[in-house]
Amino acid sequence: MDTLILASNSPRRRQLLTLGGWTFDVQIADIDESVQQGESPRDYVERLARDKVRAIAARSLSAGVIVGADTTVVIDSEILGKPAHADEARAMLTRLRGRVHQVYTGIAALRVADSKLLSEVVVTDVPMRAYSDEEIERYIQSGDPMDKAGAYGIQNPDFQPVTNMEGCYASVMGLPLCSLARLLTRLGVPPRATVAENCQAALAYLCRSPLRLESGGTSL
Repeated sequence: MDTLILASNSPRRRQLLTLGGWTFDVQIADIDESVQQGESPRDYVERLARDKVRAIAARSLSAGVIVGADTTVVIDSEILGKPAHADEARAMLTRLRGRVHQVYTGIAALRVADSKLLSEVVVTDVPMRAYSDEEIERYIQSGDPMDKAGAYGIQNPDFQPVTNMEGCYASVMGLPLCSLARLLTRLGVPPRATVAENCQAALAYLCRSPLRLESGGTSL
């Protein structure tokens, strides 16, 4: 089996990738994650996912498959990145409170041997509960918001910011496993476990609706 490389240091993505039974190495892709002028959220996350796998491929000595992903939070057509400080995290969480926003996750997989690159974007509607100002402050004090787009982690057991969601939970965490399994199968690296069952069991979440894909899997 070809070597699988995850171009991310995210512990959440590492956790999710193991659910497919894949064995993999981790390499960090150091790229510019700035939003380009006029760039849509869909184009933004797909470009970053592709840039990450290309950056690893440029320096990789192994002939394997590289996986990259990028996730962003969007509300009122505005991209919310990771907060730079507590005040920014507070403003993001206040803005998201009691509203439905979208999480865009772009994934890319590149087979080094022939440079075949596949990518998709998954969009999930995320309804936030009406948490209190006091809950926001406690959550900020925990430090959890500071490394997450939109200043929240859907899986946080104490804050639990999301209510009644019906989309892809794993995608909101940063790696839509069903979509990734399809891409990797096309590149000759199918999962070694039942992805959907493992994902739902591990996340204690029942998928009620199919994923909504923003692109049908483009290849270069």
